[in-house]
Amino acid sequence: MEDVAGCFEYYADLAEGLDEQQKLSISLPMETFKTHVLKEPIGVVALITPWNYPLLMATWKVAPALAAGCAAILKPSELASVTCLELAEVCIEIGLPPGVLNILTGLGHEAGAPLASHPHVDKIAFTGSTLTGSKIMSAAAQQVKPVSLELGGKSPIVVFDDVDIDKAAEWTAFGIFWTNGQICSATSRLIVHESIAAKFLDRLVEWCKNIKISDPMEEGCRLGPVVSEGQYQKILKFISTAKSEGAKVLSGGVRPEHLKKGFYVEPTIITDVTNSMQIWREEVFGPVLCVKTFSSEEEAIELANDTQFGLGAAVISNDLERCERVAKAFQAGVVWINCSQPCFTQAPWGGNKRSGFGRELGTWGLDNYMTVKQVTQYISDEPWGWYKSPSKL
Repeated sequence: MEDVAGCFEYYADLAEGLDEQQKLSISLPMETFKTHVLKEPIGVVALITPWNYPLLMATWKVAPALAAGCAAILKPSELASVTCLELAEVCIEIGLPPGVLNILTGLGHEAGAPLASHPHVDKIAFTGSTLTGSKIMSAAAQQVKPVSLELGGKSPIVVFDDVDIDKAAEWTAFGIFWTNGQICSATSRLIVHESIAAKFLDRLVEWCKNIKISDPMEEGCRLGPVVSEGQYQKILKFISTAKSEGAKVLSGGVRPEHLKKGFYVEPTIITDVTNSMQIWREEVFGPVLCVKTFSSEEEAIELANDTQFGLGAAVISNDLERCERVAKAFQAGVVWINCSQPCFTQAPWGGNKRSGFGRELGTWGLDNYMTVKQVTQYISDEPWGWYKSPSKL
């Protein structure tokens, strides 16, 4: 909730500064003209959000959209709509004018799809799966309306041989098992240097076994259930397929013994993975980490970029010059050095390749919902003189 409040406060501050950015003059090569720029709200925007972090993901879109001066239609996931409805109640209490923020609940094909194709919706901002994002993009294309998409991921975390094993192991675990792996930026592909792989994985398993798995309401819980039975079965199917393709489940992969009810999956580490396996190529959206080793920096970069996605990527090494090289080589919109998953309202967030395009958060998030207008004025008292003047009677 602190992140939600902080996001609204950040964009409230940016909104107050928008007037100062209006009519910014542009230097021109001709003294007979002057030009300024207006930044205006893009119009009515449809905001389609996922079931993970339902209120925060909505806030990432609602706050900048309202700050820009847009009217917004928020369509939350049918699996997690309640907090967004509570947001609407808060907006009523604080006196937000009717019609400025509208909450539309329902299934994607019944509520989300019509928004994407509606002629009176001026922009779509979507967070969710790559498949659905592609469909939204196609629907919006029929109206030639802009879209911003934050889609799936299969993010790498590269661990070099000069690291502190425990520090790197904790960040590796956090990068995938935080929020049960139900986060698009999860660093779900571990790429570890072959010289420390055995020692590192042994220690990583110990870290994973120390994670408290319980009801999220219990004190100290660090891994809870996944969102639904459907997601639970999907995760177990990924694990089963990995084993059938020849991979090894090093740790986890099953329901915790002490939890007989609920959709719980132990933190799972899968080794002996090849580049062609499903577990390496597709997003699981659950607490499942797959592992490959490397021998050189060049090989690590090649493995890291061996994905159709490009949302996040992490590198862990004590050699900061190497970290900078690798960060530059990553084909990802967000890069972490010696950590994984930190996210700040002030910094841009978004992906490359099939992880989407456009950026949320920071000033980039506000620009998502604004359009730029050029205004040019002829200021000379002299006629333009392009055409020969007709004779005067």
